[in-house]
Amino acid sequence: MKATKRPVQAVSTWVRRQPPKIKVFLAVISGLAALVFLRMVVHDHDNLFVAAEAVHSIGISVLIYKLMKEKTCTGLSLKSQDLTAIFLAARLYCSFVMEYDIHTLLDSATLLTTLWVIYMIRFNLRSSYMEDKDNFAIYYLVIPCALLALIIHPTTHHNIFNRISWAFCVYLESISVLPQLRVMQNTKIVEPFTAHYVFALGVARFLSCAHWVLQVLDTRGRLLTALGYGLWPSMVLLSEIVQTFILADFCYYYVKSVLGGQLVLRLPSGVV
Repeated sequence: MKATKRPVQAVSTWVRRQPPKIKVFLAVISGLAALVFLRMVVHDHDNLFVAAEAVHSIGISVLIYKLMKEKTCTGLSLKSQDLTAIFLAARLYCSFVMEYDIHTLLDSATLLTTLWVIYMIRFNLRSSYMEDKDNFAIYYLVIPCALLALIIHPTTHHNIFNRISWAFCVYLESISVLPQLRVMQNTKIVEPFTAHYVFALGVARFLSCAHWVLQVLDTRGRLLTALGYGLWPSMVLLSEIVQTFILADFCYYYVKSVLGGQLVLRLPSGVV
């Protein structure tokens, strides 16, 4: 067992000792390698978006299991769940009025389970909710996203309110996990179920980002034209990349912890 741990520990120790610029470079190289792998393995890149939704649903299922089995919501951010419900509701509305498809059904299921998680935290398990640790002011996220959506939104033929709602859900989704990361930053110790959930979010965000990037490459940029003109196409890609990199650091320590056989994830100072 020790022999299998040594290479992992050696690599993780080497990475941890590198300056920030080298870490960013390694993260970019790893991301590009993963994109190349997905492009070779997955022929229909639309399946990546469906997979992202499915992984997100799995993450929510892990939360439900935690809440039902352990009867505690310790370590969970209610504010992140609220933001998730808001952007899912906005995206579901846009899906109904703009393009009803399989994503509508997946978003509906995810929204219902998210609302159930919110209900459990607010009412049934309120005594275990770490309100003092969940101290991220969400209006710092919602208001800028709403203002940005008013300025930069799709230039398609749809109703202006629908286009602004679409932009709002894209922007809010990209940063909705920040309150959860703040809770973990405040506690420094992340129990298994919460760690599994956040890692699932990281995987889902990466798959969603990979879907957009590969679609742009496959269409040789025509997808960006289909989204409209101006800054909106670039903002879509930027939002996908931002939400992926927000969780990249946590995912690294999660994988390191799992490979090292640790059930409880302990985050060093400066992470998330």
